[in-house]
Amino acid sequence: MSISAAIKTYLPFMRRYARALTGSQESGDTYVSAVIETLIADPKALPDLDDKRVALYRMLSSIWSTAYVEPEGLIASETWEKTASLRLASLPPAARQAFLLISVEGFSAAEAATILEVDEGQLEALIETATGDIAAQVSTSVLIIEDEPMIAMEIEQLVEGLGHRVTAVTRTHAEAIEAFRAEEPGLVLADIQLADGSSGIDAVKEIFSVSERPPPVIFITAYPERLLTGERPEPTFLVTKPFSPEMVKALVSQALFFENKGGGDAATG
Repeated sequence: MSISAAIKTYLPFMRRYARALTGSQESGDTYVSAVIETLIADPKALPDLDDKRVALYRMLSSIWSTAYVEPEGLIASETWEKTASLRLASLPPAARQAFLLISVEGFSAAEAATILEVDEGQLEALIETATGDIAAQVSTSVLIIEDEPMIAMEIEQLVEGLGHRVTAVTRTHAEAIEAFRAEEPGLVLADIQLADGSSGIDAVKEIFSVSERPPPVIFITAYPERLLTGERPEPTFLVTKPFSPEMVKALVSQALFFENKGGGDAATG
């Protein structure tokens, strides 16, 4: 792919990334324009990488890291955008980039490490910093729907380690609905196949039907093919068993950061 074709293809996504980094479209576009202007003047300025998308983001991140100064006030005009900008601005710059590259732009850990010019161990530390800081900002209550006791215990320890409070650990559809009615949580982590043969998918559907402000849901399952069918709206957040603790923690923070607009323990969506 030529440089011009790569820019045309990835420009909207670069603008999205830059907007999230800076807190405003105007400021973000300034950095994207700097990348384009530099490449027009000197095409060889693009990092020599096989993946042009990775190369463009590496160049953009480099320019932002060396030139960006935090604004004194939030520039974003929308209420939710202001909240997101504030949360992002509280993260250290490198951790902010790592979080967005993985959570928003969908890069792999290896690609994100290449963009930030760090090794994967350093990237993992940056993600750990970001997820910890974000969790502190959006601490909430969590309902766990999981029929395997050891996995349920591990998930409970992970979310509590991030500063969240577990309202209940349930093993069946009926238990899950009862627990949800007793106290609506700010996040649900659900398995698909439950202890009595009931479905976590059906439990989540009923939760959505009885709640005025349904919480974000993360499905943790050994059967992703039951969700990724194309026959119904597919989940935004999906973890496949066996899972890594880092992935679960990153998705918990991602789900709350982008879905929980209210923030705090009382928020449910």
